[in-house]
Amino acid sequence: MEALIRCYRVPFSTNVERVALAAGHKRVPIDWIDVAEHDRSPVEAVSGQPLVPVLVAGDEVVSDSPRILDWLEERFPESPLLPDDPGQRAEVRVFVDWFNRVWKTFPNGLADGIGDAEAHTSEMRRAVGLFEALLAGRAFLYGEFALADVTAFPFLKYTSRGTAPGDDDRFHAVLAEQVQLASDSPLNAWVARIDALPRS
Repeated sequence: MEALIRCYRVPFSTNVERVALAAGHKRVPIDWIDVAEHDRSPVEAVSGQPLVPVLVAGDEVVSDSPRILDWLEERFPESPLLPDDPGQRAEVRVFVDWFNRVWKTFPNGLADGIGDAEAHTSEMRRAVGLFEALLAGRAFLYGEFALADVTAFPFLKYTSRGTAPGDDDRFHAVLAEQVQLASDSPLNAWVARIDALPRS
């Protein structure tokens, strides 16, 4: 089937994997356009900025993974990533907002050498207990596979399995180095469970 959507990506991008997971869950085909990490001029030409992913569908150009995920959810409501219940939807949205605006600042701070490194590491390790508690008695963070899992998995997978061969991104190394999970952590099984899901 011919892809209806094009999306620009670079290797090992956590934000690109979010989109691949969401589109795979919804069975939405994507025509991926690979861009070199060191030359993002094709991305800048289409979107006016260098960050990936960038989604192009007809005349629409959407950048920033949370915005792309919302775009997919709105246009492809089958196999939803948000619960029907308004309260549960709000809970997932609060988690996603916290993960993007708060949690990610800690590994970003460590990777960029900004702020108190010890405090960043402490906050990352403290958050593991919250993620593990969310998985108590359930397969995914909010019961069913949802936007929370899509948002967090590409980052938390590094705490479980480390970096892949060829991935020399400092941010990914921070994720792998600063948090070592216990062998019986439910995050390990969660990572394996999501890793088995399809990507577009």
